[in-house]
Amino acid sequence: MTAMMNIQSSREKLRVADLHAYYGESHILHGIDLTLNQGELITLLGRNGSGRSTTLRAIMNMVDRRTGSIVVNGEETINMPSHRIAHLGMGFCPEERGIFASLNVEENLMLPPEVRSDGMSVEEIYDMFPNLAERRKSQGTRLSGGEQQMLAMARILRTGANILLLDEITEGLAPVIVQKLAEVLLQLKERGLTIILVEQNFRFAAPIADRHYLMEHGHIVEEIKADELEAKTELLNTYLGV
Repeated sequence: MTAMMNIQSSREKLRVADLHAYYGESHILHGIDLTLNQGELITLLGRNGSGRSTTLRAIMNMVDRRTGSIVVNGEETINMPSHRIAHLGMGFCPEERGIFASLNVEENLMLPPEVRSDGMSVEEIYDMFPNLAERRKSQGTRLSGGEQQMLAMARILRTGANILLLDEITEGLAPVIVQKLAEVLLQLKERGLTIILVEQNFRFAAPIADRHYLMEHGHIVEEIKADELEAKTELLNTYLGV
């Protein structure tokens, strides 16, 4: 039994327990609990304002105040600054993407610091994102929304991050690009990366996620495993209106 528990804990990449988060005086998250093992992809589902993006920012210590416990790759990080959390292998892709518009694709890819030694090479990135290979000399301002999103993700993969926090990566993108991003996420899972996805597009998230956490008013109200989706359709409709 102990050996089995050790195998489980060695696969554990992230454990969040009783996480509370605040912006100023506003108490946004009210005791979030979730666990993520290596190679898993989970989604945070819920309406706007339910606390999904704040959960990602709180994990990265990008909120005004947070309490509770956040263990990343075996290390407690609740009192750790953001840059040190990144060096534990955490990569955050915010909704605003934040690529450098004046630099071309390749310059954007060469810019990120290496936080761990197992970052993907530029050629590996181009294999995964052929669109970026074609546009390697194009300035950030000349990329489509989908290409900008691919570049934002690619920059994180260059750093060596192995836990990805992805915030609304499909918003406003064409279906063909959304399909490509789904393929990329499945490839990353196969490589052993661990992913939290904040997503409004449930049809995109459902086939690729191992588990879904339903959020409302800063609480997780339900955890749904992939094989429970059909049985819990009505519950999802209630919370998401899908």
